[in-house]
Amino acid sequence: MMRWLLAALALQFQLVAAAAGDPVWDYPHMNVAGYRVAHYRAPTPPTVPEGRRVDTAEVAKLVAQGDAVLVDVMPALLRDTGAGLSWIVLEERQHIPGSVWLPNVGLGQPEPEVVDWFERNLQQLTDGDQDRPLLFYCVSDCWMAWNAVRRAYRLGFRNLLWYAEGSDGWAAAGNETVAASPRPWLCRGG
Repeated sequence: MMRWLLAALALQFQLVAAAAGDPVWDYPHMNVAGYRVAHYRAPTPPTVPEGRRVDTAEVAKLVAQGDAVLVDVMPALLRDTGAGLSWIVLEERQHIPGSVWLPNVGLGQPEPEVVDWFERNLQQLTDGDQDRPLLFYCVSDCWMAWNAVRRAYRLGFRNLLWYAEGSDGWAAAGNETVAASPRPWLCRGG
C-alpha cells in the first residue's frame, strides 16, 4: 500500500512539474484541464499549443480560398423560450463573411450538451474531415477562441488556426463584416 501511495505521489509530482513548464500556467483563471474559466476579455498568450496563430493577411487568404471553416465563438445566452432552447442575442454581432457562429463553445467549463453540439457541428461543417482547416476567432483579447482551439483538438481535429485579433481586428484592417446569427441549437437527434 505504501509503495502504491509513493508511486502515485511521484507520478503526480512529475505531472505537476511538466505542467509547470507549460507557459499557459503563467496566466490566471485556468482550470486543471488547461482552459481559461473566467475574465475572458484579457490579454491572451502569443500562441495556443494545439493550433497555429494566424494574422489578418493569412485570414484574408483563407477567406479568398474558401477552404477553411471559419468559426466565430462569441458567446450568447441559451434560454428556454417555451418552444425549446434558443440563442438570445443581446447585441448585434458582425463577423467575417462566410463564418459560422457557434456560441459558448469557448467557455472554460461548458455544459456537456454544448460540447456535444460543438462536436456535431464541427463534424458537419468539415464533412467529417478532421484535417480540414478550422479557424477560430472571437474579438481581440478574448480567450474564447483560444479555448475553442484546445477543445477542438481534444475532439480529434488537427488543422486548427487561431485568429487572436478576431472580428474587431478584421474590421480595423478595413475588411468587410456581415451581420451574424448563431447556428440553431439542436439537441442530439434534433
